[in-house]
Amino acid sequence: MQNNGAPSSHDRILQAAKQLFAQRGFENTTTIMIARAANTSESQLVKHFGSKDGLLEAIFESGWRAMEESCEAAMRAPAPLDRLRLLIKGILAGLERDPELRELMLLESRRIRKAGNLVLITRSFINLLARLEGLLTQMQAAGGLRPGLHPQAAASALVGACEGMLRDQLLARRQGLAMNYTNEDVDTVFDVVLAAFVVPEKSSQAGAGS
Repeated sequence: MQNNGAPSSHDRILQAAKQLFAQRGFENTTTIMIARAANTSESQLVKHFGSKDGLLEAIFESGWRAMEESCEAAMRAPAPLDRLRLLIKGILAGLERDPELRELMLLESRRIRKAGNLVLITRSFINLLARLEGLLTQMQAAGGLRPGLHPQAAASALVGACEGMLRDQLLARRQGLAMNYTNEDVDTVFDVVLAAFVVPEKSSQAGAGS
């Protein structure tokens, strides 16, 4: 009799691949290793995910879906700036809860794949950028974004700043380098970077009253 509480072969493969990719790296992990760790066959891996690249994409999509609740909660905040701040901080918190996913997103998500000259960019990541751009566009329309800033460029800068800090933190930890800033420090720097894009509240109010 099948145990309905047991994880499916799909979920076992996904979890095994995430662990192995994080521990060994994507290139050094074979589909045979993943199938054995998941207690299944390579044919099941191909059936569910098509290839190793398809499996990595599925890991990223699954990770983004796990953070969707915090993203939706952020979008219920009253002002675009609050929504943007909570959106980024919710994602940072989600990555902190899942170190394996964080490692893969930071080290594997921007590499050129053997199959072609494209990097692996998931639909969920594109949707995240669209949300950020939309919020920044709303801020621009309301006079809250500094003049001359393109919302797409600002969104890219915010994401890049967070990715850069987390990636350097991870690489330093791996190499035993003296870089000991915390996730709280990442939050602090993000707030400073974001503040540079925003029209100061007093200036905004003065402009509205003139």
